[in-house]
Amino acid sequence: MKVANLKDKAAIVGAGNTEFSKNSGRSELSLACEAVLAALNDAGLKPSDVDGMITYTMDNNDEIEIARAIGCNDLSYYSRVPHGGGAGTGTIQQAAMAIATGAAEVVVCWRALNGRSGHRYSGGVSGDIVTGDMIHYGWYIPYGLLTPASWVSMYHKRYEHLFGDTRDALAEIAMTTRQYATTNPNAFFHNRPMTREEYDKGKIISLPFKLYDCCQESDGGSAVVLTTPERAKHLNKMPVMVKGVGAYADKNTEAMTNFYADEIAQIPAMDMAAKQAYAQAGMTPDDIDAAIIYDAFTAIVMWQLESWGFAEKGKSKDFILSGALRPDGRLPTNTHGGQLSEAYIHGMNGIVEGVKLVRGESLNQPAKAINNVVVTSGVGVPTGGMIIGK
Repeated sequence: MKVANLKDKAAIVGAGNTEFSKNSGRSELSLACEAVLAALNDAGLKPSDVDGMITYTMDNNDEIEIARAIGCNDLSYYSRVPHGGGAGTGTIQQAAMAIATGAAEVVVCWRALNGRSGHRYSGGVSGDIVTGDMIHYGWYIPYGLLTPASWVSMYHKRYEHLFGDTRDALAEIAMTTRQYATTNPNAFFHNRPMTREEYDKGKIISLPFKLYDCCQESDGGSAVVLTTPERAKHLNKMPVMVKGVGAYADKNTEAMTNFYADEIAQIPAMDMAAKQAYAQAGMTPDDIDAAIIYDAFTAIVMWQLESWGFAEKGKSKDFILSGALRPDGRLPTNTHGGQLSEAYIHGMNGIVEGVKLVRGESLNQPAKAINNVVVTSGVGVPTGGMIIGK
C-alpha cells in the first residue's frame, strides 16, 4: 500500500451548493458557475484568485468555459477524475497534490448536472456504447443487467447469501437519511418524514431494492475550494484540513460493476482507500466522529461501514440497527439527507456537508463534538474516501 504524504498539506476553505430540484430550468454550465461562485464567496475569495480546477470526467462543463464565465485568470492546473460518483473525493486528492507540489494555490472542485431534467443516470447503459467498456458490458447486458440498480442488487443478493437478511438494516438507513432531510430546507424530502410502512410499500426496483433504497435523480451543482494552510488562515471560515485521502481501482474492477472480482459481496478498492486514508492521517476508526457515506443505494452504505472499520465483515447490520447512524448515535451519518433524501450530485454535495460538520455549521449538527469526519465516494472507478478535520 502506498501512503502519500498529504496530511494537512491543503485546507478546504469554501463550500457551496445551488438549489437542488427536478427541473432546474438552466444549463449545466450555469449550475456549475453558480456552485463555484457560492464556494468562492463562502471562502472570501474572488474568481481571479483561482488557478486550479478539477471535476469528474462525466461533468459536461469545460473548465475553461467556467473560468471565462466567472472571471478567472490563467489556470496553472486542471484535471479530471474518471467517471461519476467515485470521482468525488478523488478531486480532493488531486487538489491536495496540486497544492502540496505548488502546481496551484487555489483549486476549485465541482460537479454540476441536470440529472433529472437532462440525462438520467438511472437509464444505465441501454443506449449506444462507444468506449472500450462495451467489452465487459457485453457479457451481462443480454441478461437484463442494464442499470446501476440491477448491478448493485446482484452484489447485495450475494452479500445476503453470505451474511443473512438485511431488510431491517436497509430500512434503517433509508429512514435515518430521511429523518435528516426533513429538517434540511435544501433537501427534496424536506418536511416529508417516512415510516417503515411507507418504506415497505415502495415500488420494487430490483430486488432486494425498492424505491426508497435508491438515490434520487436531481438537478444541481456543488463545489468546494482548497488552498494552502497558510493562506487559509486569513480567509472567512475555519479551515477544514485534509487529513488523509485514498483512491483505488482494484485489479478486477470495471467502470462501476465488479463482476470479475473473486468475491462480488465486497469492495476491495474501498478497503484499500480506507487503509491509505487512515495511514496518512495517523488515525483509526475510533478517531472518527461522523461520516458522509456515498449512498447511491442503501446497501452500499453497509459495505462501506465495514471497509472503514466501523463494523466487522458481515456485521454492519448490527451496527446500523443499534442506531449508530442517527443524530445521537456512535457515527451520525449523511446528516444532510444523503443522495437518498437530499439530492444526487454524484457525492459532491456530501463533501459540502462534511465540511459543514467539521465547521459546526450542519443543519443537523450532532450534539457531540465533531473533530474528524470520513467522507466516501462511489463504488466504481475510482473508489475512494477521505478524512477531514480541524
